[in-house]
Amino acid sequence: MSEQWSLTVDCARPRELAEFWCRALGYVPAAPPDGFATWEEWQIHCNVPEDEWDDGAFIEDPEGVRPGISFLKVPEPKVVKNRMHFDLHVGGGRQEPFDVRWPRIQAVVDTLVAAGGTVLHVDEPDDTPDHVTMADPEGNEFDVL
Repeated sequence: MSEQWSLTVDCARPRELAEFWCRALGYVPAAPPDGFATWEEWQIHCNVPEDEWDDGAFIEDPEGVRPGISFLKVPEPKVVKNRMHFDLHVGGGRQEPFDVRWPRIQAVVDTLVAAGGTVLHVDEPDDTPDHVTMADPEGNEFDVL
């Protein structure tokens, strides 16, 4: 049997990063836990100090299929390359003709740049663009392919 799991991203600005990844993944802000009308109500119930209420943000797949993602505030900045990253499969795969696949990739890249992402480089094996490596607003790398 597989285990329930989620992903946690350490960051400086949890809400900002959560908003970026909602746009990138088609996720939504997570609903508060069952039995609570708001996250604030849950935090009060769990005795979370008020000065920590903005230390996290949570997003979820609106269809409830994919894992949730937490963004937790940490004091130290990111200093090295990610060892794990997201691949956003938006182009339809290499079986799609380039003239179909590449405009799909470029449209998502343009949207994510407008949302605060940065293009790091375009991978071009054989002088043909294949995928784009980007960074989110805090420098976490991911690929759009």
